[in-house]
Amino acid sequence: MMRDPVSEPPTGPVARPLGESEPFLQVEALRGGYGGKPVLQDVGFSVGRGEIVAIIGRNGVGKSTLMRTLIGLMPSDGGAIRLEGREIGALPADRRARLGFGYIPQGRDVFPRMSVRENLRVGETLCARGTGPDYDTVYDFFPILRERSQQRAGTLSGGQQQQLAIGRVMVGRPTLMLLDEPSEGIQPSIVRDIGRAIKRLNASQGLTVLFVEQNLDMIQSMAQRGYVMDKGRIVAELNVEELHDRERVRRYLSV
Repeated sequence: MMRDPVSEPPTGPVARPLGESEPFLQVEALRGGYGGKPVLQDVGFSVGRGEIVAIIGRNGVGKSTLMRTLIGLMPSDGGAIRLEGREIGALPADRRARLGFGYIPQGRDVFPRMSVRENLRVGETLCARGTGPDYDTVYDFFPILRERSQQRAGTLSGGQQQQLAIGRVMVGRPTLMLLDEPSEGIQPSIVRDIGRAIKRLNASQGLTVLFVEQNLDMIQSMAQRGYVMDKGRIVAELNVEELHDRERVRRYLSV
């Protein structure tokens, strides 16, 4: 009996073990929160170039706050964020986007009254200087976006809107993709399609991916390594074998 490809252990580029080379993304003692209320408490982790890394944990432990702080939508109160050794924690979100950060927020945030094509064109503003938009790759990975190019984004299904949100980022040719709960509110078949697409991007283009997720199947199908977050801190690091221990991961995700 053939296994569903999405359930196979992740393949594709895997970064060298830490210590052999400088991490692509390095976060050290990061602190931040809302209105003076601390959420992130000395968060530290690293992501190698070409890795797919998951941040997992229960609701309310600070995962989305971390993603918003990494992209620059929330200021940090201390610590460091380094991209290829360069400190970028003081840069605004638009500057980080032009350095190659692509962010897909929880809830997708497409522009509902604009067409699919118009939403994708927003991604052109994220292209680094000297590069042009990449629509061919977007349509290759998500052909439904070509078919629905004139349709209003707000009339798409939740799964199609998630593909549009990812495609909008892909247009700008990111080197680092940040996804916040990509499976939320999406039917399982589309979750599998999105997982396969991200893994193909990683394998074919070396795209580095950091994602926040609670869907056990998506975590195990995509992640090459993971970190566990609890009460605003990173409390454990898991290799791919440990991520495939379903009972162990369930304990980290349980309320």
